[in-house]
Amino acid sequence: MSEIILNINGAKTPVSAPGDETLLSVLRNRLNLTGTKYGCGEGECGACTVLLDGKATKSCQTLLSDAAAAKITTIEGLEQHGQLTFVQQAFLDEDAFQCGYCTSGMIMRATALLHDTPAPTEKEIISRMNGNICRCGTYPRIVVAVQRASHSMTKGAAR
Repeated sequence: MSEIILNINGAKTPVSAPGDETLLSVLRNRLNLTGTKYGCGEGECGACTVLLDGKATKSCQTLLSDAAAAKITTIEGLEQHGQLTFVQQAFLDEDAFQCGYCTSGMIMRATALLHDTPAPTEKEIISRMNGNICRCGTYPRIVVAVQRASHSMTKGAAR
């Protein structure tokens, strides 16, 4: 086990863990960042999605050693100064969740999508959100939430 300095949510964070431990395990069990959820553990559900250098990444399939040099953003790192991002606010406004288990992963994937494609079509949203599963089936509301966030971002100031 060695100490690794991670860049998590804009802060340099030391962690003592083996390099072959998953990023998800480190976030939840060693750093108490529990917004990132353990779903399937196989990279199929997307509940564990975080951003690595701005890219949506399934943390249950990412080794700590592979994430060590990256800028890691978790759901806890999105809001700034008590202000939700447009994506977070749109998910609330559209009731784009039911049980909420998938929500952090969905928000992280939507954040990456809108960073890459600020005004996606409905087809692009569906395609890019594929890989994140909502057991409650709120997919139509998730699509509308991403559309709302996109519209808010293009007409308002970045947050």
